[in-house]
Amino acid sequence: MIETDAFRQELAQVREKIKEAAVSLNVEHLKEQLAEYQEDMASPGFWDNMERAQKVAGKARSAENHIHQIEKLNARAEDLEVLIQLTDEEDDRDSIPEIKKEFEAMNKELETIRLTTLLSGQYDECDAILTLHAGAGGTEAQDWTQMLYRMYTRFGERMGLTVRELDLLEGDEAGIKSVTMEFSGEYAYGFMKAERGVHRLVRISPFDSNARRHTSFASLDVAPVIEDDGAIEIRNEDIRIDTYRASGAGGQHVNRTDSAVRITHIPTGIVVQCQNERSQVQNKEMCFRMLRAKLAELKERERQETMSEVKGELKKIEWGSQIRSYVFQPYTMVKDHRTNYEVGDINAVMDGDLEGFVTAYLQAL
Repeated sequence: MIETDAFRQELAQVREKIKEAAVSLNVEHLKEQLAEYQEDMASPGFWDNMERAQKVAGKARSAENHIHQIEKLNARAEDLEVLIQLTDEEDDRDSIPEIKKEFEAMNKELETIRLTTLLSGQYDECDAILTLHAGAGGTEAQDWTQMLYRMYTRFGERMGLTVRELDLLEGDEAGIKSVTMEFSGEYAYGFMKAERGVHRLVRISPFDSNARRHTSFASLDVAPVIEDDGAIEIRNEDIRIDTYRASGAGGQHVNRTDSAVRITHIPTGIVVQCQNERSQVQNKEMCFRMLRAKLAELKERERQETMSEVKGELKKIEWGSQIRSYVFQPYTMVKDHRTNYEVGDINAVMDGDLEGFVTAYLQAL
């Protein structure tokens, strides 16, 4: 007979984790909220205010997804118990790999839920605006920026986030000088906020005929997308709005009208720009969203710096602090300078497995 006691013990542990996840997500409260949202959505005139309707529908969809996630895990646990029992009764060794695979998948999903519940910051549930800028290194740095652009785009897609390009400035010879993207979805900012800083690449440059090793830098900034509820005040006298012709392949409006918009926030020196929308009005609206996001991120950073000073910490959160090195030659490991911890094969990370890297990094803390 096949020994299935170990499987039953592991199943008991999985069920306990599911209960903890349900408590962390506060599923009972979510069910009450979902009923209220559905009642609101069924009321006459609900869709008259499209902006409010979209917010309520998004909250309802989020609550329903969390509830369905826990219910689905409970159902999978029941099915797994039946499979373990049949395997034991029929002495079916061929089912063992299937059982192990199901345990692995459920534990991975529960770990994702656990990480989500840890994201309890003020803006963690918001969408995120991510900006990449090429640093020292010329064409090599611009190519590195494009590699990061592809990596974070694929990471967002794997996490179920919607990625939209807002502004892109191509390099002179190759790569990207700067790019701004919007990540929309649950906990987008919470998952992306730890990536802020300078990313360093060491590799043998494909642009060097002598095959020498080069070091390149790219800066990454991320800010939460917040609604215009009056919390972030933008006065007309504090901003300067410039319009210019959008760059690109051309079209009915592109390169023919001054549809691109650039807004400068004079007190802070923050500059945002957008040229990918079809009209100047849409680009201007997106610029204001980006500006509110960056001002909110600046306010949060100042709050954290104040807390660090009160606690007596010497190291502050500053723009330009190097957080991670991707060393291709001579090593194949990714090193995070915040913990001096090396984890993950560089090929896996560059293949878009940033989720695995972040999970391993959090487990190492």
